[in-house]
Amino acid sequence: MKRKTLYTIAAVLVLVGVFGYELVLNDDASAEVIQQGRTAKPKTNTYFLPTSTTGQIVYHDGYTLSYSEANEQAEWVAYELKRSDLSTTNFKRPYFEIDEAVETGAAHWRNYKNSGYDRGHLCPAADRKYSQQAHDETFLTSNVSPQLHNFNAGIWNSLEQKVRYWANTYNGVYVVTGGVLKGNLKSIGTEKVSVPNQFFKIVIDYNSGNPKMIAFLMPHENSNLPLYTFVVSVDSIETLTGIDFFPGLEDGIESSLEASSDHKAWSF
Repeated sequence: MKRKTLYTIAAVLVLVGVFGYELVLNDDASAEVIQQGRTAKPKTNTYFLPTSTTGQIVYHDGYTLSYSEANEQAEWVAYELKRSDLSTTNFKRPYFEIDEAVETGAAHWRNYKNSGYDRGHLCPAADRKYSQQAHDETFLTSNVSPQLHNFNAGIWNSLEQKVRYWANTYNGVYVVTGGVLKGNLKSIGTEKVSVPNQFFKIVIDYNSGNPKMIAFLMPHENSNLPLYTFVVSVDSIETLTGIDFFPGLEDGIESSLEASSDHKAWSF
């Protein structure tokens, strides 16, 4: 009887030890992911990273972002979309998760529940289908902004598809996108997630030998107008947002590209 009791105690101790060891491993893995998000170097060429007006830049494998705690979302998300990134693979849609790499605390996904707004991706999941990890990473709450469904699934989706077309046509592009977090904004949820009145997307082709840039500024509403209707200069978006979008570019190239609102070099 005593021997059975000793065996039972030993078995329990082994199970506790194994569980504790796995728990430590999981905590270490989680801590590593968080640390990477806070300190890792971006995979996107640093020439194409904007300045951060918030001082909180987070690096993920598939994109880089500047988080605005005041608005509980990214002020911008930047990433490279290579031709080789494009894929028709359909991964299972995961649950949205809080981005633990945001030091001030990213918004909870529950803020969007019954709000009347979609969790609108800034870096689209469809741009990150080259791996399950990259795809799932786009479902962090730091990568979403409140968007009306007909806008998210309408004109904004059309622009996202056009960017993928350009990535294929021009052998890759760099993208910076976000909501304009200025002015009188509505908010949703207990954490007061701001609802942008406008969204921007800037695309630069730096791989085809003749650098070109195009920028879009869209009212937060669906539209049947052609995409080129929303083309503006990067300079105008910088004035609106206070963000310097391409400080790493040589000054002459930056000034020339950012001042233009000509869309004729881009195939629509």
